[in-house]
Amino acid sequence: MKIDPSLLRFEDATIGLAFETGGIVVTEAHIVAFAGLTGDFFDIHMDDDYARALGYPGRVAHGLLGLALCDGLKNRAGIKFAAIVSLNWRWSFAGPILVGDRIAARITVLSKRITRNPARGIVTLGFDLLNQKGEVVQRGENDLMVHTRAAP
Repeated sequence: MKIDPSLLRFEDATIGLAFETGGIVVTEAHIVAFAGLTGDFFDIHMDDDYARALGYPGRVAHGLLGLALCDGLKNRAGIKFAAIVSLNWRWSFAGPILVGDRIAARITVLSKRITRNPARGIVTLGFDLLNQKGEVVQRGENDLMVHTRAAP
């Protein structure tokens, strides 16, 4: 196994390192495809009139769609980790994501620890998922297992 040298290993992920991702515009197609994939056709995601009756300007994207898009934004960011596996997510939904919103993430290395295997470490990343107005719509943390310099 050869690890891409441009990827950050455990030792490179300094606590406090922060960066922003590019963005993505959430479309009706994202919401419909996610509903089809998950089977979650709840009215707030599929029916503009229902969402408007609840005080929203239109349908609201699935919260888990926002989380999934955030993970994808992380994986496309200019800073990438020599990741092995995502271990845990702790996540909260602070506001709606609407059709046409452009979301992007601000990511910060919060903590890190080595595992019993010296070739692996765990980095805890903090996320703020923001819409085009700079409002936090979701936030949380992710524990990411990454390669150390001891890995081949």
